[in-house]
Amino acid sequence: MPIQADAVPRKLADPFDFGGGHMNPDRAADPGLVYDVDAKEYNNFFSCTVRLLDGCESYQLNLNLPSIAVPNLKNQVTVWRTITNIGPVESTYQVVVEAPAGVAMSVEPSVIIFTAGGSKSVMFKVTFTTKQRVQGGYTFGGLAWSDQSAYSVRIPIAVRTVIQDFVADTS
Repeated sequence: MPIQADAVPRKLADPFDFGGGHMNPDRAADPGLVYDVDAKEYNNFFSCTVRLLDGCESYQLNLNLPSIAVPNLKNQVTVWRTITNIGPVESTYQVVVEAPAGVAMSVEPSVIIFTAGGSKSVMFKVTFTTKQRVQGGYTFGGLAWSDQSAYSVRIPIAVRTVIQDFVADTS
């Protein structure tokens, strides 16, 4: 039986209802990669949410959270994230993409190599492109960085395609 959301009216649960997944406490102590963010970025994000700053779309899409939400995808949008290696100094990670339904998703670079003496942090970009011009609800996917052995760091992705700004999905 599918998971039901505790809502009125009843509906099938989606990742907004049941969260981003299971966390393994043993593996969380040694994750390999982290999405680090400092207090200044949170302050800027907060100032945007209460409309104290202009040009806030960049902060809303690019705050370095371990998740990506694109609430209004019309054609194409690119978001940026930075990962920091806190695992083995010499390591290589490949991206594994699970694109949301109706959305093409690309990640550059698709392979990240950390070396001794090199940078511990790498910025990557994720580009989302609509494959269908429909006014839709949220669809879900994921992006994982895997070293093919001990580490796999996954973030959830939620994307809502829109045709017109004034049409809102309230579900």
